[in-house]
Amino acid sequence: MFDHVKFGVSDYAVSKAFFLKALEPLGVTVVTEWPPNGVELSQPNGTVSLCLYQTQERPAHLHLAFKAESRQQVEAFHRAALQAGGKDNGAPGLRPHYHADHYAAFVIGPDGHNIEAVCHAHEG
Repeated sequence: MFDHVKFGVSDYAVSKAFFLKALEPLGVTVVTEWPPNGVELSQPNGTVSLCLYQTQERPAHLHLAFKAESRQQVEAFHRAALQAGGKDNGAPGLRPHYHADHYAAFVIGPDGHNIEAVCHAHEG
């Protein structure tokens, strides 16, 4: 739904490594880097991107939801994000209070942002 999201992070190297590892199951890679401390991440042939840059500002916490093609991708995202240093904020599972097929997982990233992977496809 968005073209890009750009936000500042307190530790560029830690955040870049976290997002690359956590979003690897969704096919996200580096598109462009802006020296010394900026990066654009996207899926192959993606039309949306996530941009991170080093800053000392303290932005409000964000909720970023990334589209997953399958429930297995949601689960892989959750495992990868935890391995990358994220903190669990909701294990993979259905969230029927949003809608019947809202399958999502949540982690808290290095700067306290709530990061979600969600699949809206009906299982079976």
